[in-house]
Amino acid sequence: MIDTHSHIYLSQFDEDRAEVMARAAEVGIESIFMPAIDFGSIIEMEKLSYPGITFYKMAGIHPCDVEGNVGENFAEELYNLCVKDDCYGVGETGLDYYWSTDFVELQKKSLRIHCRVAKQVQNPIILHNRESTSDLLNLIEKEQDGRLTGIWHCFNGTVDEGKRAIDMGLHLGIGGVVTFKNGGVDKTVAQLPLDKMVLETDAPYLSPTPKRGKRNEPAFMKFTVKKLADIFEMSLEEVVEKTSVVARELFGV
Repeated sequence: MIDTHSHIYLSQFDEDRAEVMARAAEVGIESIFMPAIDFGSIIEMEKLSYPGITFYKMAGIHPCDVEGNVGENFAEELYNLCVKDDCYGVGETGLDYYWSTDFVELQKKSLRIHCRVAKQVQNPIILHNRESTSDLLNLIEKEQDGRLTGIWHCFNGTVDEGKRAIDMGLHLGIGGVVTFKNGGVDKTVAQLPLDKMVLETDAPYLSPTPKRGKRNEPAFMKFTVKKLADIFEMSLEEVVEKTSVVARELFGV
């Protein structure tokens, strides 16, 4: 299994990271892709290693962290990090209107810069979206020139929004929310193509049922796989194989 979105480098794992990694390896996690929250995230990513698991770094500024981080030289700083051979994605970026709308224009500016850097370095962009779907998709549509690829992280849109994102060249990141009993995401996902989906956890956030409310970790992705297997009437192995092929092709690994 490939976890395409995990913040395993965060302090929430400092006390027992080795045990968390052991559980991940035990359930078959072979790769973990790590979106950044800010540029300091990369320093923490570089400390990680575990036998049998490959860690892949990304660089970017989370939309909730744009204040004080997206300045005059931001485009150059972001490019210089993302152009490195050991950087496999741009983000996470995106829009978030849930916590605050004080910095909407700065979030949009940051997202446009992330899009342009992603096209320059030809790496996928990782898109966070919370209560901002229309603005997010409209902005991506304007930035898409045939070179932009990426993931709508934690997909929770409608069927039409999912299809629109796919038509624009995006993949859908499927994580714990697909397991939530009354969320409705499972019914939406059932009407969209599995070959445009990748697995993710967003650890330490958004734990799947039956671990909801607890700290998420890569090993919990097995519950998401089980849910997708039920939705698409496939074996667990088929879901893992199909989503892993998509992830490898998208990230070029």
